[in-house]
Amino acid sequence: FVDGELLKSVAWEGELDAQSYYINYESGAVYIGVDPANRQVEITAHDSALVRTSAPVHGKTNDRKGPVIRGITFTQYAYRALEVEGKKQFTANDEPTDEPLGPADPATFGKEVIGTVLEDVTISFTSRVAGYFRGDGLVIRNSLVSDTGTEGIYVIGSADVLLERNIIRRNNIEELTGYYASAVKIFNQSHRVTIRDNLVIDHPHSNGVWYDVGNRDGVIVNNRVEGASDCFFFEISRGATVAGNVFVRCDKGARVLNSADVHLYNNTFVDAPASFERNERSKTRDHFGWHPATGPDVDEREGHVFVNNLLVAGAAFTRPLLRFEQPAALCETLTRPMANEVNGNVYVRARPDGAGAEPPLIVISPFANESCLATFTSLAALREALPAFESAGQQLDRTPRSIFKAPDLGRYELLQSIGTKPGAPTLPAHVREALGWNSAELQTADGKDQAPAGSAGRVGAYGHYPAVP
Repeated sequence: FVDGELLKSVAWEGELDAQSYYINYESGAVYIGVDPANRQVEITAHDSALVRTSAPVHGKTNDRKGPVIRGITFTQYAYRALEVEGKKQFTANDEPTDEPLGPADPATFGKEVIGTVLEDVTISFTSRVAGYFRGDGLVIRNSLVSDTGTEGIYVIGSADVLLERNIIRRNNIEELTGYYASAVKIFNQSHRVTIRDNLVIDHPHSNGVWYDVGNRDGVIVNNRVEGASDCFFFEISRGATVAGNVFVRCDKGARVLNSADVHLYNNTFVDAPASFERNERSKTRDHFGWHPATGPDVDEREGHVFVNNLLVAGAAFTRPLLRFEQPAALCETLTRPMANEVNGNVYVRARPDGAGAEPPLIVISPFANESCLATFTSLAALREALPAFESAGQQLDRTPRSIFKAPDLGRYELLQSIGTKPGAPTLPAHVREALGWNSAELQTADGKDQAPAGSAGRVGAYGHYPAVP
């Protein structure tokens, strides 16, 4: 850091400029590209602030109690600010996520340190991650995680975890390539991890929230994720409820890859498509070894639900709003749809002026044609080809400004209610409970339910913005 400004690392002295540094580890020399005279020059002195070890220390054995940390700021660490260990002790030269190593019984991991709590904590400027967290019962609440390297919050092999009301911003600050960065990473057979009421923003070189490898029964509700590669990514895992979230200007708003039973209800997508994908990666002979063996195999990647979501595209966004895709090589063996239900969604895009071709709205694979893939520009065309999909869906020829209160200011409440059509799907009770929606919030502007009792009664994450008398 020079005068508080973070410098980026370069590979040799010849690449230096005023915003970078180079370290020759053989000689121990540090190079910067500016004259240090009359400047404050800082370099991180420690790999971490606090490591909660599971190993015996000073004649004392592990009592399995997680630390409770409140109101502390941790900043400028060379590796990670915090780490809670599992059965193993990892160094910076190890792969810290290999615990457990391969498919394992949840009763055999996540039990070394239980009940770690972070509240009102700030973690910033860590060269790799804000923290590696292992152990069941983790809670991170009301905290700020900012300006991190490869990941912000990294949860590994843990169950019954809650991340709520946090702000996670600016991950991958060195703009690393060839590495799949994510602001929040839930990894390696973590079960029942709930991510609720968080703000995940400013991640142009990173994913937002990523559940990866063998996770089960995630709950992702009432979050806002904006400006990431994938806002929400669920990979090689089984079971998730994704509801009431707002996904804004990501390459993919919600991406589900090689997974099963992912249910999306009442989310709002703004210039951020929803994408369901599966490919040939199997439980054997994979380039990442044991990873795919922890999740559903090739023929099990189905059971998804996509219901009562609001997908809105501005004039410059011309890509499909909803995609189901698989390689043509799989079409002879995987003939069933990836989704059990796709219905009640609202697609908003103003028709192009003049004679320009309408942009694609939905892409579907598998499909019974030579390419195994079909592209539809309207819901009418989709229903004609696939009557089981979107019988109660709607396609609106409108602009974002006619739908939202103030999209230029990031206000995505509805100007007026968009009522569900007759036959729209009902919102399951467990989803309503996870969202915290009461009966009044399930009603539209006129105060009357637009669908049977227990239904969503509206689309997207927000209700309408009430008029001021």
